[in-house]
Amino acid sequence: MRASRDHLRPWFFAAETLEAWDELIERSRDESNEVLLAVLREGGAVIGSFHLSQIFRGGFQNAYLGFAVGAPYAGQGYMTEALRLTLRHVFTALRLHRVEANVQPANERSRRLVLRCGFRLEGFSPRYLKIGGRWRDHERYALTAEDHGRS
Repeated sequence: MRASRDHLRPWFFAAETLEAWDELIERSRDESNEVLLAVLREGGAVIGSFHLSQIFRGGFQNAYLGFAVGAPYAGQGYMTEALRLTLRHVFTALRLHRVEANVQPANERSRRLVLRCGFRLEGFSPRYLKIGGRWRDHERYALTAEDHGRS
């Protein structure tokens, strides 16, 4: 992730140290968070990650999805395959009804990824998340269990 800093910013400020990764993994032990790693079949290199946060139960059954890929692996289709596997996990193992991904409008690769995996644009949220010390606009994409079965 440290080597991919220029590739990821300003979209995402990834954990770049072992301590930061340990903190992220520790957070995922809480039932409202889950971290999944995208790993190459050949060689087992970790190429990216998916972060499910604020997993709500009850009448909502929703989670927020964040993701990142290392620069050497971007644009090769790995994240499409990994996101599809993540969504299968979201809707089967976690039994959620809905997952939401908030993407900065200029992040064309992430926008294309979520659309390719069946998400629909639901709206625009000005100054939605503070990333890198700045409030940034986001487009809100979502996918429901029913729509996932059709994509």
